[in-house]
This record gives sequence, structure tokens and C-alpha cells, in this order.
Amino acid sequence: MIQNGIQDVLQRHQIIPVVTLNNENEVAQVATKLLEQGIRCAEITLRTDFALEGIRLMLAEHPEIEVGVGTIINAEQVQAVRALGVKFMVSPGATPHLLQAMQDSGIPYLPGVVTPSEVIQGMELNLRYFKFFPASIFGGLETLKAYGQVFPQCYFCPTGGLNANNYQEFLAQKNILAVGGSWMLK
Repeated sequence: MIQNGIQDVLQRHQIIPVVTLNNENEVAQVATKLLEQGIRCAEITLRTDFALEGIRLMLAEHPEIEVGVGTIINAEQVQAVRALGVKFMVSPGATPHLLQAMQDSGIPYLPGVVTPSEVIQGMELNLRYFKFFPASIFGGLETLKAYGQVFPQCYFCPTGGLNANNYQEFLAQKNILAVGGSWMLK
């Protein structure tokens, strides 16, 4: 199974909210905002000291939301979130050591890429699904259209600079299965 089944996650959730939690009150607020919009997925980033506790609370208090973790940058984080029981992992980049830890975890995962060389390196490791981050800085939709021609066997989930006004343009592309962002939380 490629990347422990990340394709299934991306097909179930075309919009993946990127969430940063700072305290316990935000867990309920975020869950309410997402559920009111019919969104049953969240990528909670590891950008705050409260992140792991916030993930634990979201999993316990809102089982109707499929909780993933973003900003995974090392194998130790993979082990920490695996122990919590998260449903998917997202990284802004990829190294051989990190990719091995993600694969070994059994959890669906999405490594980040930007350049053609990074996509090719991923393909050499039998990866086919990638986070494209930060999309707005590295050519956004135009880059991903070009990647669709060069890498027709690869699929992307762009984040960074997507918003309520442009995300549908991204989703209209054959090589984009899902998009990530925080516009739905504002």
C-alpha cells in the first residue's frame, strides 16, 4: 500500500484544514467551526508547546473528526503522534530517515516537496502523493499544472496561500486530490 494508504485520506477529505492549537479552549472552537461547515478532518500542526495535548484532546473529545498531524520534521515526532493514534501525518519536507520512520509507523503520510528533483527523489522511493508547500511562494497553480505534465503519476495536496477564492481552481486539476489551508477557520 503506497504511503500506508494516504490516497484514501485525500479522497475522503478534499479540504484539509491546517490547524494550530495554542490552548484547550481552541480545541472546542476549532471543532465547532469545522463541523458547522461539514468538514470532518483536521491537520493539527506541531508548531506550539500545546500541540500534542491539543491533538490528544481533539481525538478524545471529537472522534467524528479525522485528526492528522502536520509539521512532522523528525522520527521522534512520528513516534509521539503514533502513540496518540492519529489518522495521518504531513511533513513540510522529506529526508530518507524521516520517510522511513513514517513508512514504518503504518500511518498514512504525505511528505512535502517543492522542486522537480524532490519529486523525482520521492518517485525513486515509490512515493506518489506529496504535499506542495509553500504553494504560493513556489509558483502555485502554474507549477502544479506543469508538474501534471511532467509527473502524470504523481498527486499533490498544496498548502500555503490557498484561500476561499482560489482553492477550487486547484481542486479542478487532475493531479491535485486535496488542498490544505486555514481560511475556513477565520
